[in-house]
Amino acid sequence: MANPNQEIKYTKIFINNQFVDAVSGKTFPTVNPSTGKKLADIAEGDKADVELAVKAAKTAFVRTSTWRQMDASARGALLWKLSTLMERDANVLASLESLDNGKPFPNAMYDVQGSIKTFRYYAGLADKVGGDTIPSDGPHFTYTRKEPVGVVGQIIPWNYPLAMLAWKWGPALAAGCTIVIKPAEQTPLTALYMAALSKEAGFPDGVINVVPGYGPTAGGAISSHPEIRKVAFTGSVEVGKIIMAAAATSNLKKVSLELGGKSPLVICEDANVDQAAMIAYMAVFENQGQCCIAATRTFVHESIYDQFVQKASELAKARKVGNPFTEGTVHGPQIDDTQYKKILGYIEVGQKEGAKLVTGGKTVGNEGYFIEPTIFANVTDDMTIAKEEIFGPVQSIIKYRTLDEAIERANNTSFGLAAGIVTNDINKALTFSHAVEAGSVWVNTYLAVVNQAPFGGYKQSGIGRELGKDSLEGYLETKSVSIRLPAKI
Repeated sequence: MANPNQEIKYTKIFINNQFVDAVSGKTFPTVNPSTGKKLADIAEGDKADVELAVKAAKTAFVRTSTWRQMDASARGALLWKLSTLMERDANVLASLESLDNGKPFPNAMYDVQGSIKTFRYYAGLADKVGGDTIPSDGPHFTYTRKEPVGVVGQIIPWNYPLAMLAWKWGPALAAGCTIVIKPAEQTPLTALYMAALSKEAGFPDGVINVVPGYGPTAGGAISSHPEIRKVAFTGSVEVGKIIMAAAATSNLKKVSLELGGKSPLVICEDANVDQAAMIAYMAVFENQGQCCIAATRTFVHESIYDQFVQKASELAKARKVGNPFTEGTVHGPQIDDTQYKKILGYIEVGQKEGAKLVTGGKTVGNEGYFIEPTIFANVTDDMTIAKEEIFGPVQSIIKYRTLDEAIERANNTSFGLAAGIVTNDINKALTFSHAVEAGSVWVNTYLAVVNQAPFGGYKQSGIGRELGKDSLEGYLETKSVSIRLPAKI
């Protein structure tokens, strides 16, 4: 059951299976976005704490350590045990997520259940990592080995704190790496609770380390640390570029980046308008619009444009905004005051540039960071709201004439994370799916992210892939071994 008064047990840094204060003794507040009030003071990690965490992770990774000597199947068993502990404490995790992030409790519970499935997927893959035998030239027996990268740094965002942790921990631990992770400063609570569960599950000392703190300090220390062999980041393009530069100038560590998006959803003239409007509604307003794959550019064929705008408006007006613990709430607050003001600024700019505000655009309530679901019509490609990632509940509905035109305009962006099309014509669906520049394409659905399929972006939406076997590969090195035959000399 949801618990708006959930006790916050863990507020310190987690290093070497112990909760400790920051070396500096500093703390920072984590705030409930529904009220704007402080939930707890969290230990503020920085370079000194990252140094200790890396040292613990490196010790845990040495060749003779318990972790390195552990069978791959045993690593999988530990991941499965962690998932069972999450099942036991699902209400606690979901309550903490709703308090810290503001998402409605049912959505938070959905994230918990999805994260459990992620860990179980990688638990099953842990002992299925293998190399190849290669028919090489000459008198040689040649094969490849897949070996863990080593100590990895992971920096996760605030929009899906628990899910993003699972996306990062799952493949890294299945591969045999050790971890130093920095949760977003806005949402550290579930990461710290998961640290406690990892110890209870039986992960050896130093395998998992959680260092809450700020991006420029704790995140910067992870990105530039010479003993970290890979950094995985989910967040903004701007920060992704900083991390990539730090990785390059430190030790050329591997980098995987899952960054922003300005995803197009094309509604064809043959689509059922009611169904298409519902797909578009879910595609843009999920998680208060704080979703990297949100379809914020809704391209609608001119023949059904007015009808679609009317239906979209009805859906947005009916969306219940409120406290995440109130039954029936489907739309919570934005994450913090900074994001709240940024979104309101975009809404103002949209009106100034000539877009038609169909519905929404106002704040809700007297406390917290609530904004009405907002719809703009008569949006053109050159408008700011059609070009920049808003990361809030703002839908821009854009008119188009032909599919070729829609594809060209959909691709006219520096992003390429996701895209969708709604049509009853398989030719249109395949034409669009093959031509659009995006890492994920959905036909007659949206947000269909699954553990088994790779997830990531084209262009400035990122490098590398999360989920699926592709993500696991990102935490592995490939070693080629050749043995002269006969082996005896």
